[in-house]
Amino acid sequence: MKRRQLIIFSIVIAFSVLVLTLSILSLVFDEYLASTIDVIGIRIAAIIIAFGSFGSSTLFSLLILHHNTTVSQINDDVNRRAELFRELQFNSSNYSIIEFMDRMLIYNESERYVERYVQRKDYVFHMIEQNADIDHVASNINDYKFFSFKIPFKVVEGKLISKITFNQIYFERQDTRFFFVPPKGYPYSRAFLLYNETTKRNNVIINLIVKKDSAFFVPEEINVFSKIKMDMTIVSLLGVGIHGLSELYFTNPVKIEGDLTNTYKINSSNFILKGMPFISKEEQQS
Repeated sequence: MKRRQLIIFSIVIAFSVLVLTLSILSLVFDEYLASTIDVIGIRIAAIIIAFGSFGSSTLFSLLILHHNTTVSQINDDVNRRAELFRELQFNSSNYSIIEFMDRMLIYNESERYVERYVQRKDYVFHMIEQNADIDHVASNINDYKFFSFKIPFKVVEGKLISKITFNQIYFERQDTRFFFVPPKGYPYSRAFLLYNETTKRNNVIINLIVKKDSAFFVPEEINVFSKIKMDMTIVSLLGVGIHGLSELYFTNPVKIEGDLTNTYKINSSNFILKGMPFISKEEQQS
């Protein structure tokens, strides 16, 4: 819009200068004009009056145009601010925060799910050890181990949960850390959300792909972990997401179950916000 106004102003100024120049030339060559054209004074006066009228009306029109443009820009800015305020108000009322509780379980992933997802190269519900190559997994199943870990959770603030995704998880064992990330080509890994009718609890389940020679987890042994950190995004039922870091601290495994599941008692759980609530674009599109 500013470029358009600049062009209009330039045209008006150029035309005004042309008219003024002609008027001055008429005064300079008045004797010549008087000898060739009668009533030169009246003609010159008419030119000056016309120039003044043209200049004043043009300036007034341009001032109105500038005012209307400014008002329009102010209205657009006010509308954007109002929309932003409504969005922030909606987000602040409809996000969700969860707390992990009770105990965490780590166990061998079901063979049925390995066949259903891994062998079909659908890794949306899996995370892979950071130094492993996902392109090598499907065609070399025997070189990898597949685990699941499950944690009960409750909503401590906000609405019901529709989706939980993970950007990174790391398990800490003394001075050793085992990092897990979404497979290449996936922006995040999505967790299963299951409700247990027996315990009346919601559970998060995420699957892990590990190299066979990794020291991360040996089902037949007690695998000592002191802490887990999960970089995650929680999306409420109304499509408002919140990004945060969940930290779990453990007493070392209480026991190994009959199916080689390791059970960990959660001593404390913290959730650290890493940003303001936002509307999930994927939820809007769906």
